[in-house]
Amino acid sequence: MSDWNDKIIKEFREHNGVVGGSFAGAHLLLLTTVGAKSGEKRTSPMMYFPNGDTRIVVASKSGADTHPHWYHNLMKNSEVHVEASVEGGIEEYDAVASVMPENLRVVKYAEIGAANPGFAEYQTKTDRKIPIVVLNRVD
Repeated sequence: MSDWNDKIIKEFREHNGVVGGSFAGAHLLLLTTVGAKSGEKRTSPMMYFPNGDTRIVVASKSGADTHPHWYHNLMKNSEVHVEASVEGGIEEYDAVASVMPENLRVVKYAEIGAANPGFAEYQTKTDRKIPIVVLNRVD
């Protein structure tokens, strides 16, 4: 875990889901996965996007040519834990992560990129198709 991530996670939890800096005003969540190799729990902060009854996250890694570690983790174990910033605090729940099918991903990524130009730019930096992951709540 990077110091940068650790600081965001700490701020998120200490300030009831509110974070400043580059995440100020964004929908933010902490995604906890199980390490594909280590078997240890790993928590990653990221923006999320409401999508009907679910939330989605983008495995952009800022346009790098490789997927983020958290994405590899959920490919091995799709059971995740979510702490999402919502109005009035943090909503916490378990979820099952699944990769959005390509025909839906193309449309949704275009929508996300139009509303958040940084994500559109990320796709121009790499030849890989940046996955979108759907977080389906487990009741």
